[in-house]
Amino acid sequence: MVSLIASLTVPAGASRSLNKGSRGLGSFRFLHAADIHLDSPLRGLAGQEGSAAERIRNATREAFELLVGRAIAEQVAFLIIAGDLYDGDWRDYRTGLFFAAQMGRLNEAGIPVFVLHGNHDAQSQITRRLDLPANVRVFGSRAPETFRLDEIDVALHGQSFAQRETRDNLVPGYPEPMPSAFNIGVLHTGLGGMGGHENYAPCALADLTAKGYAYWALGHVHQFQILHRQPPIVFPGNLQGRHIRETGAKGAVLVTVRDGDIEEVTPVPSDVVRWSLVPVEVEAAAGMAEVLERLRAGLEAELAARADGRLLACRFVLRGRTALHERLVGAEDRLLAEARAIALGLGADVAWVEQVKVATQPSADAVGLSGRGDALGELLRLLDEAATDPDLIARLDEDPGQMLSRLPHEVRQAAEPDSLLHLALDGDHQVLIDSLLPYLSSRLNSREN
Repeated sequence: MVSLIASLTVPAGASRSLNKGSRGLGSFRFLHAADIHLDSPLRGLAGQEGSAAERIRNATREAFELLVGRAIAEQVAFLIIAGDLYDGDWRDYRTGLFFAAQMGRLNEAGIPVFVLHGNHDAQSQITRRLDLPANVRVFGSRAPETFRLDEIDVALHGQSFAQRETRDNLVPGYPEPMPSAFNIGVLHTGLGGMGGHENYAPCALADLTAKGYAYWALGHVHQFQILHRQPPIVFPGNLQGRHIRETGAKGAVLVTVRDGDIEEVTPVPSDVVRWSLVPVEVEAAAGMAEVLERLRAGLEAELAARADGRLLACRFVLRGRTALHERLVGAEDRLLAEARAIALGLGADVAWVEQVKVATQPSADAVGLSGRGDALGELLRLLDEAATDPDLIARLDEDPGQMLSRLPHEVRQAAEPDSLLHLALDGDHQVLIDSLLPYLSSRLNSREN
């Protein structure tokens, strides 16, 4: 496939920006970002108010503003966005206007921007569009396209997605490296389904290394990874974590090129909210007051170790075999309120608690409980029988199963692996029924007491 080639003429302001901090031709720095998901709806915020919740709602925009500010402060030669700039079609034009304003900041600083669209913002996904400043170049979707920065001898090659479900290997169609230029490949790819991500635009590492480019700027996988050193093949990860499955530092990478050789690839954190999973051991806790004190200690330790001055959005997971198990299961609403009160007590915009998940186990064994002669023992025996009752299983498959099959794809995909919804979708009736016992027994005990 023949590549389309366009030369980007650098305006006067850009020329000054490119030359600052450089040691002559072939020495420059650039930023590589991906998976920005501007205005992506964040989970767990329904009905939540306050400055912390509002900060989380605006996190993707704030993170992008920080990235643009970093590009200007570092006087980079250019910025690459390797797919999923948008999370999908715009709800209105405000998303596009925000992006245009940020591109205007870079245009004023003379910094070119190269945008490639991935599965979330494929040509078929976006129906609204706005004209962008002259410093922005978007890779076409019909064939690989090449943009040149002649003043620093850089050639960038890439192809945007025409359709969300792009299942073809796009790499063979990318052009041969341009002689006497620093060649960069830009690609949105699952690279074999890494990290549980959908395997869009699949390819092998060998396909990339064989191309002969000096650097591969990848997108789609949301964890920072350097897959290959020479040449560097890099996923920068997403710019801002959006839920509890995207924990830890998020951002872009700053690449330093000196005399035509890559000297350094440095992660640049750009997130304004940092997600964290906080395990709390409660096995030896004497009562609820001690459990709450352990929540407080766990949050304070996590803030010191992980937050790095950012708002910490966290989920507590209570673990251990404990006599408090049924009481904890029956008090999840109170635990969440208590945990949020602890977070608020640390100050404004310090921490926000998304959930308190009870993953403890009862201290008494199930056989002993089933031998009880009271209502709890009878309940356990009934549930044991239900898990192997073919008539009940058939009814679960027919009635709730049909309803679940009609759920939107996005809802089914968002179900967490250990959630009741995920168990129901998978038809894992044994585990689903087993998981009901703590909830039912805690309610029964509360009535008896």
